[in-house]
Amino acid sequence: MKINHNGNRIDTTLGDLIAAISEVTLEYSADSKEAYNLTRLVLADILKDACPRRISSTRGFSGTH
Repeated sequence: MKINHNGNRIDTTLGDLIAAISEVTLEYSADSKEAYNLTRLVLADILKDACPRRISSTRGFSGTH
């Protein structure tokens, strides 16, 4: 990961982001299923603010409704 100088942006790959979130959630979850569901929710929350306004961010993922 590379932090941009303005402090608002971190340059990374989606795979690295998923791996980092998964690593933390696995430490604090009772089992892997719970960790992966938490990872999905965290990732969805992060990415919803990254979507351009023209793309609907309300579609969500299966199981989040």
